[in-house]
Amino acid sequence: MTFPFTPPDHPRFAAHLEQAWATVLARLDATRLLVGERFPAETCANGHYPVRDNVEWTTGFWSGQLWLAYQRTGNPAYRALAERHVISFGQRIVQRIDTATHDLGFLYTLSCVAAWRVTGSPSARGIALLAAEALLERFSPQAGIIQAWGDLDDPAQRGRMIIDCNLNLPLLYWASQQTGDGRFATAARTHAEQAARYLVRPDASTFHTFYMDTESGAPRFGNTHQGYADDSCWARGQAWGILGFMLSWRYTGDSQHVALARRLADYFLPRLPEDGVCHWDLALLGTGALRDSSAAAIAVCGLLELAAALPPAEAGRYHDAACFIMQSLTVDYLSAPDEVGSGLLKHAVYHLADNKGVDECCSWGDYFYVEALTRLTQVWQPYW
Repeated sequence: MTFPFTPPDHPRFAAHLEQAWATVLARLDATRLLVGERFPAETCANGHYPVRDNVEWTTGFWSGQLWLAYQRTGNPAYRALAERHVISFGQRIVQRIDTATHDLGFLYTLSCVAAWRVTGSPSARGIALLAAEALLERFSPQAGIIQAWGDLDDPAQRGRMIIDCNLNLPLLYWASQQTGDGRFATAARTHAEQAARYLVRPDASTFHTFYMDTESGAPRFGNTHQGYADDSCWARGQAWGILGFMLSWRYTGDSQHVALARRLADYFLPRLPEDGVCHWDLALLGTGALRDSSAAAIAVCGLLELAAALPPAEAGRYHDAACFIMQSLTVDYLSAPDEVGSGLLKHAVYHLADNKGVDECCSWGDYFYVEALTRLTQVWQPYW
């Protein structure tokens, strides 16, 4: 595919990204004053993030943005607030507040592993290891998967894995690196293999969810929780797949993860509209359906990871696609510094069927936009 865009080596492309940083930092400062030591909710309502305590699966995305802003600027105010978040996440895991979820990876990688990577904090490291132990509790050896959410004894939820979990696996790989305890990495690697086997269809589209029998280990069925239909391809799930399999490759070195991420990218890219920002489900190309800018931002990070793992002759297509999508997000989807509201990246869709976060900013879209901006403007060691 040929993308009509300003080439990444053109001064105008770099200027767009520098201006984007100015916008991002101005809006992060405004949100910082709004939420104090609490957290933005999962999505905006009428352009504004409600303020929440440290609950739900998304609060780590705010911490992650603060760490990225600190690494960009050196401003101690970002670090100080992110370090206070570490205390909050410590209380949350010790008291097991809203932790019956595989999303412990999202929560603790971007808050506590990030804090450890940036500052070397031993307390952040210890809290992240507690979270990894809690995540490991959700692993079913019989099914070879980490259950997504809900009570492990609930028949309605038992054996459900979802494509999002690819982003929770790095917490487990990291825990094995830190402790020498292979249980964590074994669970992560096994889950990634099951995701590749059952969540990825033969044509390289993905199921959002798939159920396994936790007693026999047999596959049951795939369906969707947030996509258009059971046999369609939820755009954010496809993006989670691209980035997630590449993050597993970072830890395992298994070239099959790279090949699989490439197949997922090759399914994703031809199903984009002209501006490169996907509809909320890839089956809806040409229908005028809502976009999901958050899926596009995740995909940018995944495409950049993929390009970095490929030989130069093969990498250019994916790097150029990532830059084209990023340029489109920056020009047409990023909120202006003085725009009313507290979100960064407009026109995301959280859960259309539940009328939740529809055509709004969302916390993960904001985070992955800033991560993509970081990847494109500086040398950066991923928190993942």
